[in-house]
Amino acid sequence: MTARTSDIEKAAEVLRAGGLVALPTETVYGLGANAEDPAAVSRIFEVKGRPPSHPLIVHIGGAERLDDWVQDVPRTARLLAEHFWPGPLTLVLRRGPRVPLEATGGLETVAVRVPDHPVALALLSAFGGGVTAPSANRFGSVSPTTADHVRAELGDGVDFVLDGGPCEVGVESTIVDATGDTPTILRPGGVTREDLETVLGRPLAVPSTSRVRVPGQHPSHYAPRARVVLVGPEKVVAEAERAQELGHQVGVFLPPSFTDAPVKAHAVVTVPGSVAAYARGLYGFLRELDQQGCDLIVASLPVEKGLGLAIANRLRRAAGPRPCE
Repeated sequence: MTARTSDIEKAAEVLRAGGLVALPTETVYGLGANAEDPAAVSRIFEVKGRPPSHPLIVHIGGAERLDDWVQDVPRTARLLAEHFWPGPLTLVLRRGPRVPLEATGGLETVAVRVPDHPVALALLSAFGGGVTAPSANRFGSVSPTTADHVRAELGDGVDFVLDGGPCEVGVESTIVDATGDTPTILRPGGVTREDLETVLGRPLAVPSTSRVRVPGQHPSHYAPRARVVLVGPEKVVAEAERAQELGHQVGVFLPPSFTDAPVKAHAVVTVPGSVAAYARGLYGFLRELDQQGCDLIVASLPVEKGLGLAIANRLRRAAGPRPCE
């Protein structure tokens, strides 16, 4: 834990006063507010530029507090909480009376999780309540994985930044619709589909669209300023060089198997061979290429197993349609 006890106490005081705190989690940094304060929750949407119809995640201090925030919890949801909390798993359940509709986008369901980060857990303990916290960045852009990312993007929009060091997982939590007896993965993330299926003893669907609104469903999300183009791994070098010749400032995500391949581009990021390292560094890589002035990023999708499914999901969203299209 890098944050001092005094910083955690100050962050808790800011939350009690209706302010916004950027807090570290194992996934990404969140922009937190008192989950029971509608005015504070509404300010999150203002600072992020996020549509108020997009639900937020309520972070709580432990699985034993789940019934304080939700109702009608199925057995499968308790099983998942028992195995994966604290951790990068979010459960969508029926909203309890403590959760204002401002936090749920007007829905009668709420997304809840217990973060696996000592600073986040210490803050939740000191605050004594739930903290509503989407990623601490402008709506649709690259999520922050360090405190410096938050400061650079949101500036004075945040009342206090609680620095807990770089995030260990690097992609957001897996979101599971647990409102019924047949759970569904609504957003792949830090808990893998395979691990969920092992615990439940059944296959889980990952639909491309869902009746349940959850974070990260916008057609263009997790996007850098540069346009992202996805091609097959064998085409990355050729596509990057073609775009560079056409006058683009090209950034390349070079697959691990192509590390010895020379590539003519403005900037090159060699993708780690470890999928966990790739997930941890993904958003930092996208930010790095933005900072180097790239206007186009060429990348390929990893094998969609384990954390590779979450990485592929984020890259597809990053490459989604732009507002002008």
